[in-house]
Amino acid sequence: MKISTFKQALLVAMISFSLSPSAFADTGDIGLALKGGTLGLGGEVTVGLTPALNARAGFNAFNYDGNATESDIRYDYKLKLQSIPVLLDWHPIDNSGFRVSSGVVFNSNKVNATGTPQGTYTIGGTSYSAADVVSLTGDVAFKKVSPYAGIGWGNAVGPDKRLSIAFDLGVMFQGKPNVSLAASGPIATNATFITNLANEVADLEDKIKNLQYYPVISLGLAYKF
Repeated sequence: MKISTFKQALLVAMISFSLSPSAFADTGDIGLALKGGTLGLGGEVTVGLTPALNARAGFNAFNYDGNATESDIRYDYKLKLQSIPVLLDWHPIDNSGFRVSSGVVFNSNKVNATGTPQGTYTIGGTSYSAADVVSLTGDVAFKKVSPYAGIGWGNAVGPDKRLSIAFDLGVMFQGKPNVSLAASGPIATNATFITNLANEVADLEDKIKNLQYYPVISLGLAYKF
């Protein structure tokens, strides 16, 4: 089964579960939230399993266009955020919004980039003419299933009020970034160039390695039905 099909099936199953009265016999409540943060904009469903334990599933997405320069190469990039968190929330303090969360994030976050000529390219420490390289295209991808751990505030199915704040602060462990680069020009099949391009990829991966720990910060409003 393709990962995209699996994610869609999981989300449908979670929503169906949350809409089934027998699934939340302990609390009789579900909650919906709209949120925004470092994972993008999205929403989530919360199901009360016990008075102290909730399950959450959501969907987040956001696109952003920008540019950056690395090794004298100007990259125009598109950041594409898309994720489906599936989490358990433990509320250790009675009648408190404080929660400890863990679970997984089905992670489709990625970056697509195109390098534009600046006269010459410096790749792996060697200069190449724009006519030889023509253009560089690249991608940055991450682990598709990423563990998550964090804390937060808010209980979408809490006993006190219909409307509540939903705040999360955590880390998504998405693994070291996987960078790919390819040239479109005549030098693309040159053995020395291929080695230098691999060195450039390794250098880029080292510079962005801290992205393996992706900070998750989000804020939103939840409504209990």
